Amino acid sequence: MTKYYFNKTLDLSFEDAIARITEELKKEGFGVLTEIDVQATLKKKLDVDFRPYRILGACNPPFAHKALTAEPHIGIYLPCNVIVQDTGNGKTEVAAVDPLVAMSKVENPELKPVAKEVQAKLKRVIENL
Repeated sequence: MTKYYFNKTLDLSFEDAIARITEELKKEGFGVLTEIDVQATLKKKLDVDFRPYRILGACNPPFAHKALTAEPHIGIYLPCNVIVQDTGNGKTEVAAVDPLVAMSKVENPELKPVAKEVQAKLKRVIENL
C-alpha cells in the first residue's frame, strides 16, 4: 500500500503541536482555512469519547489557484488536510496528506508539477517540526 501521508510524532502537548504546525505551515505559505475538532464533534453527535484529534485544512493560495486553473474539479482535494492527534504519554502525532499521491488518479499532466511543489512544501513542514 502506498503511504499517502507524511508524519512525525512530537514530544509536545496537543495544543502546542497545533500551534507549532500552524507556524510551520505559515513559513511555507499555507494558511489554515478550516479546523475540525473531531473529538468535540464525536462527543456532540454520537456522545462518544475520543482522543484529541483535529483536522486542519491548509491552503497555499498561489498553488491552489494553479491547481484550479489546470483542473476545475481539483477543489475536491482542497484544502490539503493536516491532522493533529494525541497519541498518549505526552506525545502528539502530526500528519499531512501527500498531494502527489492524492492527485495521482487525476489524469491531467498539468497537475503533477503543482502537486510536486506542494508535496515538497508539506514535507518540509513536517520535517521542520
